Amino acid sequence: MTKPQTQTFFLLSFTTILVGYFLVWLPGPSAGLQLLGFEMGEWTKFFGLGVKRNWFYLPPITLALSMLLFTVGWGNGRFQTWLFRGVAVAVSLLAFPALEDLTGPSQSEYLSRLVGIGLVVAVAGLLMLVGNKKVPGSLPISCVLIVLAGLVGLILPTLMYGEVRPYVSDLLRLQLGYGPGVWLNGLGHAALAGLAGWQLAKK
Repeated sequence: MTKPQTQTFFLLSFTTILVGYFLVWLPGPSAGLQLLGFEMGEWTKFFGLGVKRNWFYLPPITLALSMLLFTVGWGNGRFQTWLFRGVAVAVSLLAFPALEDLTGPSQSEYLSRLVGIGLVVAVAGLLMLVGNKKVPGSLPISCVLIVLAGLVGLILPTLMYGEVRPYVSDLLRLQLGYGPGVWLNGLGHAALAGLAGWQLAKK
């Protein structure tokens, strides 16, 4: 899809997003209140946010989709292709709801996360079927979709954190800031959008 130097920047962006999701987003005053990215959605379950709290589960889905779209044109005969796409699907499963939630009374709240994971699996399957066949317009389309995924992964989780942060600050009577995970998530997704947009402009 890209030159080696640009590929390296894409891989660094992927890594930045994944690392950020496992770092602190909410820098609370104690270890029990220093919440990691993948904990934010569950911790805010009782804040009355409804379906919007699923925005905290967007980073692994947008990351997985971007990783898959990055492999457009890769041949199925390479083990790197299977490994990379397998990792992408595995990353999306970080957004998978707990089984008790899926069978509980509010299971409809988790539908969007299942749809996101299903989309990742569908894209992976489609890429495997297409293989290294040259599909007209596939590279520009993949760049556009990566830009969209980057913007969604940057904007929506950050907005959701911005909505939660003042509430928790009032609850704890402390002024809480933005943890390193929020910044890395934003940086990684912004880099993805910028890199894909640059590739699109060159084409």
